Amino acid sequence: MPNQKVLSEKQAIVAALTERIKNASSGVFVDYKGINVAQDNELRNELRDNGVEYSVVKNTLTRFAVKDCGLEALDPVLNGTTSLATSAGDPIAPFRVITGYAKKLDGIFTIKAAFMDGKILSEQEVAEISALPSKDALYSQVFGTLLAPITSLAVVLNQICEQKGGAPAPAAE
Repeated sequence: MPNQKVLSEKQAIVAALTERIKNASSGVFVDYKGINVAQDNELRNELRDNGVEYSVVKNTLTRFAVKDCGLEALDPVLNGTTSLATSAGDPIAPFRVITGYAKKLDGIFTIKAAFMDGKILSEQEVAEISALPSKDALYSQVFGTLLAPITSLAVVLNQICEQKGGAPAPAAE
């Protein structure tokens, strides 16, 4: 039986991991076996740049955390080398970055499982989500769509003004 200090440390780790998973809008469990230090550093930098928290996790402690979060179905994938990438902000970022690395490091770096908003995702759903643009890119597309009619109106009014001989002279006071 572990001593009280070790037990309390493990309980704190489980509590922190549970909180991380609960607060995450999405997350990806990864088997990182075979990745070298340079590849790992490159991956961590890209994840950090995209606002994704990434760490190696202990399977036994993670089992307790996913159970506390209602994601017990993830239990079978928690074996071997496991790391977790989560995002509290952009829910697409972990999928996009991790899927890119899985393709780049074919067979060395694989996705074990993923979740989004408390739901476990299939491999097909992960592939579809990873193909989506980032949250900022989606915002840009929406703003572009909203601004298109206003921009078109301004162009048409400008052309009418030029066709009529320019803007009217200001009235003399």
